[in-house]
Amino acid sequence: MYETPTLEELVEAVSLYIERTAMPNLTGRAAFHGRVAVNVLGIIARELRDGAAAETAEAARLRALLHADGDISALRTALSEAIRAGEMTAQTPGLVDALLETAADRVAIEQPQYASLQRARETLV
Repeated sequence: MYETPTLEELVEAVSLYIERTAMPNLTGRAAFHGRVAVNVLGIIARELRDGAAAETAEAARLRALLHADGDISALRTALSEAIRAGEMTAQTPGLVDALLETAADRVAIEQPQYASLQRARETLV
């Protein structure tokens, strides 16, 4: 596989093209769709950059919380089943913090300008 440009660099290049070249020439609905496209490309770039680390951190939290091993899908399923069965509740040590950290990681990828993200991160530290 080629090393450059990376997928993240390609996504960024397309995003910049839309934002700097195409968008100034668009109006109305097309301009709106251009902004949506730029936002989607930003999510893709952040997912490429940060997604694996966020998933690795989530898996580590779930392994510690569940005292179990497995891939992220199996761990998420086990957590869901434990919550559904009432085996884990908001009073379970570490559960709420693990869920908040996972949610904050997702928001950082999908909506990094979300007003409460920094405040949420500060409460987790």
